[in-house]
Amino acid sequence: MKGGRPLLTAGVTALAPAIWGSTYLVTTEWLPPDRPLLAATVRALPAGLILLAFARTLPTWIWLWRALVLGTLNIGAFLFLLFVAAYRLPGGVAAMIMSVQPMFVLILAALFIGDRIRFTHVAACGLGAGGVVLLVFKGTVALDFVGVAAALGGAACMATGITLTKRWGRPDGVGLLPFTGWQLLAGGLVLSPFALSVEGLPTTITGTNIIGFAYLVSLGAVISYAIWFRGIERLPALAVSFLSLGSPIVATLLGYLFLHETLSILQLVGILVIIIAALLAQPRPAKPRGLGPHDSADSDNPAELGRDPIADRAGGRSR
Repeated sequence: MKGGRPLLTAGVTALAPAIWGSTYLVTTEWLPPDRPLLAATVRALPAGLILLAFARTLPTWIWLWRALVLGTLNIGAFLFLLFVAAYRLPGGVAAMIMSVQPMFVLILAALFIGDRIRFTHVAACGLGAGGVVLLVFKGTVALDFVGVAAALGGAACMATGITLTKRWGRPDGVGLLPFTGWQLLAGGLVLSPFALSVEGLPTTITGTNIIGFAYLVSLGAVISYAIWFRGIERLPALAVSFLSLGSPIVATLLGYLFLHETLSILQLVGILVIIIAALLAQPRPAKPRGLGPHDSADSDNPAELGRDPIADRAGGRSR
């Protein structure tokens, strides 16, 4: 494997959280106000239907429930809890609490995938959380118990979704697009009753709203989630989890550029610290060939040894 390939894969995967960071701006400026659950549902459900119609691949029985579990964790329950936390907690406190997500992944990946916990991983978790605090914290605030529980639940959902997606992989012969479509459809179905009962349908839809919804379905769901699940296949679970911290970075920068929000020196330091943490968590390039019989490449995942991590787990997949 070429030395720069893990970082290249990480760079491509980071595009997904970057797109998700832009959805905050799209939601506030282009969509009907005060309907975040509707936005999440419209983002996931049509995207899943489009991908299934395009790919024409349905899951087998075992993957029917697995897709439901993954779609609920990665999309449905995660987005629901995220919005609850955002409404119950002020400022960037929700993002600050949810920055513990890589710590959850660190533990879950060690328990269920067999990834080794290294000192650099622990240090990266601390740096990542500290960077998010510098980026989003706005001073002393009163914490709402429900909001804090929702934020922690959202972090746990995403961490578990990443870990299970990595552990289960994809069924043999199924492409990335139908695999993404299964999860988007499941997540949208989970969200739908909450969106309809809590918010209902908007009475008027403008041309700007339609553009906003189209952005969420195309870039915010179809493209970004396909990139995200591709990254989970090719990178260690912890490495992927740190890339999600790019979402508040993009949201902060776009808020500064288009919404005239402030951007302080501490926030810039926070952005730099998050980037350093994400780089620390990425797999090291493979060592040169010619290792002795008693040497090892000391890698976090098979991809660093020049092997395909998905092919190596093929024997454990359900066909």
